[in-house]
Amino acid sequence: MHLVAYLLLINLLTFALYWHDKRAAMRGGWRIPEASLLLGGFLGGTPAALTAQRRLRHKTRKGSFQFKFWALTAVQAGLLFWQPPLLRALIQHFAA
Repeated sequence: MHLVAYLLLINLLTFALYWHDKRAAMRGGWRIPEASLLLGGFLGGTPAALTAQRRLRHKTRKGSFQFKFWALTAVQAGLLFWQPPLLRALIQHFAA
């Protein structure tokens, strides 16, 4: 149950970061660093990051960002498939 709560929280936070950055971009305000947007996705917020990119039309045309996003997504998928011992232990701990 902890894992589900964590994933819900990180996805809400990731979507909020994209939303804030899109709004700031439109208004000329303080922007969220790209590293923070990418980190939110890497920490489990990939579904929200992808949803925010499509729904908000944000960061979809910036090639360098898209390359980093999909590279991190591939690494994330590889880690889930391969599951090194440390990751396996973390998943088991939070799934309890």
